[in-house]
Parts: sequence; structure tokens; C-alpha cells
Amino acid sequence: SFTQGLVYDSGFIYESTGLYGQSTLQVYSLDMPVKLRKESLPRRYFAEGLALVGDRLFQLTYQSGTAFVYDRKTLEPVKRFMYQGEGWGLAFDDESLIMSDGSDTLKFLDPETFIITRRLKVSRCGEPLYRLNELEYVSGKIYANIWQTNSIAIIDPENGKVTGEIDLAAVASRYRDDASVDVLNGIAWDAANKRLFVTGKLWPDMYHIELQKDEAHQRNR
Repeated sequence: SFTQGLVYDSGFIYESTGLYGQSTLQVYSLDMPVKLRKESLPRRYFAEGLALVGDRLFQLTYQSGTAFVYDRKTLEPVKRFMYQGEGWGLAFDDESLIMSDGSDTLKFLDPETFIITRRLKVSRCGEPLYRLNELEYVSGKIYANIWQTNSIAIIDPENGKVTGEIDLAAVASRYRDDASVDVLNGIAWDAANKRLFVTGKLWPDMYHIELQKDEAHQRNR
């Protein structure tokens, strides 16, 4: 799948896939990698980030300014919101939706109205960090895939500073000779079991990874 957004919940993986004419929302059992349900978007939409809020799934679109809301159990569309600008990544911090648009700014939105309540500038070593893409909220931090890199930035939601970085070059290198495989994109967090899952666009695999803390690397952030 051309993975754009990834969510884990209660043993299931929910995935937003992109490309015009191919965009979908689909769900898998983690233990049985077969599609259980699938909702296709109209051809004019290019699906992007995905977030779960209670029993509702929110899905962004790239340049259409439309967010779709689905029932988590049935994947039936129940609502839609309009917004300005591009949609890239989406996450939920138990209060607000967090949205990226490829810039260095994250937007916090009210999930009931989709109104922007806050903007957060993200910086790494004092410099703006652009191309923030797929997002996940993990133990009080925002994880953001940096588009076209093998890196996931760990962001403090209070001040926007990058406090650490996950280097997935070793995982991505498994596909360096496969021209059909695209970039890293897809982060899902299992809060109950403290498990982190990652994948990429058109990757044939999804990985459960354990993080190793590099103290020197952390200090330099």
C-alpha cells in the first residue's frame, strides 16, 4: 500500500493509503495480515494522514481541503470537514488533533469543529524543521516522520523543540535495491503494550521496533 497514515487500536491496524484513484481507508488484524474492511475514496481525492478519536477515524486529503470522518467499526463515512492548505500527517493527543502540512508548523485542531486552536513551530538545533509528515502521539511526545528521510523526529509539544531522533536507515536499507519501494512513512503506537510500529510507502513489511537511547545524540538535540 502507498501508506500515508497508520493507527493501531486493540489488535487492529488502520491504514490510510494515497494516490489519486487508489486512495483508501482499510483495516487489518495485526495477527492476520488480510484486509478485513476497506473504504475507497472518490478518484479526485489523494488520502493522507489518519487519526483515531474515540470511535471515529479522521482522514486528511492532500490538496482537496477535505477531512473525512468514519465510524471505526464499520468504516462508514459519517462526516466531513473543510480546511485551508495541504493535509499531510495527523495524530491525536487525547485532546486535540495535530496536523502537519509539510512545513515546520504543526496545527492543533478541535476534533468537534476542526477549528485551529494553536500553532506550533518545530525546530532542531535552533533551526526550523521542515517536511514534517506522518505523525503519532507517543507518551507525551509528537513523533514526526521527516519526508524523504529515514528519520522520525521526537518533538516536545510544549515548545516545538526536537528532543531526539529515531534513525531507521538500517531498516530502510533492506529496500535500497528495490525501485518499486518508496520512502519511510507510517508510525503507529500501541499505548497499552508500549509497542511502536513503522512502515513505508509500498513497503511489503511493517516492523515492530524497540528504541535504543543514544545519550550523546540526545544531548546534542
